[in-house]
Amino acid sequence: MSVRLGLSPLSKALSMRRALNVNLKPCALALAVSLPLSGYVQAQEIEIDIPAQPLGTALQEFGRQTNLQVLYSPTDVQGKNSTAVKGTQEPGKAIATLLKGTGVSYGLQGNAVTISAIASSGLELGTTQVTANQLGTVTEGTGSYTPGTIATATRLVLTPRETPQSISVVTRQVMDDFGLDAIDDVMRHTPGITVSTYDTERTNYYSRGFSIVNFQYDGIPTLRDAQYSAGQTLTDMAIYDRVEVLKGATGLLTGAGGPGGTINLIRKKPTSEFKSSIELGAGSWDNYRSQVDVSGPLTETGNVRGRAVAASQDKHSFLDHYSRKTGVLYGILEFDLDENTLLTVGADYQDSDPKGSSWTGTRTIFDATGKKLDLPRSFNNGPKWGSWEQYSRTAFATLEHTFDNGWVTKGQYNHQINGYNAPLGYISQDSATASSIYARKYVGDTTSDSLDVYASGPFELFGREHELVIGQSLSISKWKAKDYTATTYFNNSYDFYNWHGQAIEPLWTATKINDETTRQTGTYVTGRFSLTDELHLLLGSRVANYQVTGTSDTQESGKVVPYAGLTYDLNDNFTAYASYTEIFQPQTQYRTRTRTMLDPNEGKNYELGLKGEFFDGRLNSSLAYFEVHEENRPLADTAWNSQPGVDFSYIGTKTKTKGYEAEISGELARGWQLQAGYTHKIARDDDGKKVATWEPEDQVSFYTTYKLQGNLDKLTVGGGARWQSAGWQTVNNWGYPGGGRSEKFTQAPYWLVDLMTRYQVTENLSATLNVNNLFDKHYYTNIGFYDSAYPGDPRNVMVTTRWDF
Repeated sequence: MSVRLGLSPLSKALSMRRALNVNLKPCALALAVSLPLSGYVQAQEIEIDIPAQPLGTALQEFGRQTNLQVLYSPTDVQGKNSTAVKGTQEPGKAIATLLKGTGVSYGLQGNAVTISAIASSGLELGTTQVTANQLGTVTEGTGSYTPGTIATATRLVLTPRETPQSISVVTRQVMDDFGLDAIDDVMRHTPGITVSTYDTERTNYYSRGFSIVNFQYDGIPTLRDAQYSAGQTLTDMAIYDRVEVLKGATGLLTGAGGPGGTINLIRKKPTSEFKSSIELGAGSWDNYRSQVDVSGPLTETGNVRGRAVAASQDKHSFLDHYSRKTGVLYGILEFDLDENTLLTVGADYQDSDPKGSSWTGTRTIFDATGKKLDLPRSFNNGPKWGSWEQYSRTAFATLEHTFDNGWVTKGQYNHQINGYNAPLGYISQDSATASSIYARKYVGDTTSDSLDVYASGPFELFGREHELVIGQSLSISKWKAKDYTATTYFNNSYDFYNWHGQAIEPLWTATKINDETTRQTGTYVTGRFSLTDELHLLLGSRVANYQVTGTSDTQESGKVVPYAGLTYDLNDNFTAYASYTEIFQPQTQYRTRTRTMLDPNEGKNYELGLKGEFFDGRLNSSLAYFEVHEENRPLADTAWNSQPGVDFSYIGTKTKTKGYEAEISGELARGWQLQAGYTHKIARDDDGKKVATWEPEDQVSFYTTYKLQGNLDKLTVGGGARWQSAGWQTVNNWGYPGGGRSEKFTQAPYWLVDLMTRYQVTENLSATLNVNNLFDKHYYTNIGFYDSAYPGDPRNVMVTTRWDF
């Protein structure tokens, strides 16, 4: 039988895998943390600094600092805490101190330390699970609301405290507790993020007043097309371990993009022991969901592991004549090619098939005479034949190799097809007595190929150890589409106030062919320099090139994107930091009066903050002040656009967003988990006028669960709420007597309250109840999109049963 050597969450190298024979009882599961150096002398005294913390984490850190293999069973160390170790001493003495009072023994032979809480029997170890990798710590199975390590910001695997930027992580446990089955649900729970719904199929996310257009999948970046949409904002969460949201400019790793932030979705990984689960759920509006997840070794030695996930959902809505079916398939395989080399291949398939899709919101705000419409929350402006079908097909592969000196090389390839088929329409009031359908159809897909190769590892300079990442990325994205804007209607006259979606689908005629290719290349380097034990400097840069060719005008952009960060450990719990980041985004869709493209939108992010780490890393907190300086923000050229017969045009403007945010996540006490945050921001243009006014200036979010103790330990209760201050938007009232006028529409501040409870019926069977919008608050998630509105979900309930076997 083989042992899989897992990575320490705090190490900066990949896990190593090799077959070992050690003296442990047959039931033991071994976890190895390995960074061996040839010729290492065990008796050598080295500098060691490991605070008291959960024993498993402490052993992983011991392996990193000593460059020894540490083999242990997770069950042997579960629930135990280490003793602090600090100073210059031999590894044998250090491990004895670390284990003091735990009831756990050790054996030291060669480059390996074997940990055991029971007597040995001379049998081989079974396969084990890797708890971390170059993407950071796996959160599945930890029960935690906070991550151990993350790598989204710089490619360096760092703890949240070591990362000089604001980052929020929604772990697998949070998703399971609150029934966050879709990425929209995850974003609503993420502190500081505003979710704005355009219509039934399109959603936008805002961070620090800017739309988030950057997505990553296991760290591979892609740009989202918010106009046509093609799957990203309809992502099902069944296949993901966690979602990391890095706030502010992220050009170092993403290249082109917006200054709001990046969403990194980290896929579930195969486990080295068999595990599986089945979930069945039912909820409001005929919402039915099922999910199957199977994972484990595929060979006797465990050198090949696999995982398969399938999910299906069929749900109606509070909106009239609207429903959506979604399907997800996911498969991943891991191969230990040798003791230091891991090959990963996988694919996923996601489909969204809606019926009765709304378009441009769900209802207009004003009627044809200029009066505000009083419509029920369930009103849906789309016809029953309306649909915005979206799909995503992805294949990916990763090859990673660990060298004996701690360096890692990793190559990642991602092939993705995002497509859409959208016959759409909405009913509009042409006059006080007549209404008709306005319809268009859009069909297309985007095929993207992305490759990222990098090397990462430690190096010595001036007597200190530092870390370095050097990488190269290439992506090619091809968009092909047809727009059907010439339509032949049949009997296009309807009763607006008795509208139930019954309409005749028009005859479509293609009028525009889109064929565009976007190429991005980037060379990046990041270094983390240990100036002192407490002071670390992060410096990085990316040479980015961006080119668009095809039916739009050719546009090329090249830019050197700098990155700088500084962290200083004030004491055992707090670290002060400062950072500067940049990003740029070509603007192919925004044209000036002369029909030329606007210059690229450029964003600069300045941030100062304080991060805290408590209870041995089980609780993390952060407080940050930020400024985002933006150039060439697209703004409607109102003076030009007011003239008859001209093409709609834009001008570029400068903006500055200032704000601060606070967040806390993790375990407050045994069984008590929390994620909470507060964000304040104001964005103004060069003239001091507020922009991005629909996104609230202030937001509060907190969600918590508590697993009861004693005789009630089968019960977990929880809940949370989110609040936002007023937001407003200027909308056009075209029916107002005298030729129309602009009006200010304000969304008043509001609270939304959610509840959850879970009961562990048996060791393998549980039932969870989620209640969302408990007090049935009426509110809008978007105002102003084509002078329309979109209401938020009313109170709804979901019951989910899960069987683990």
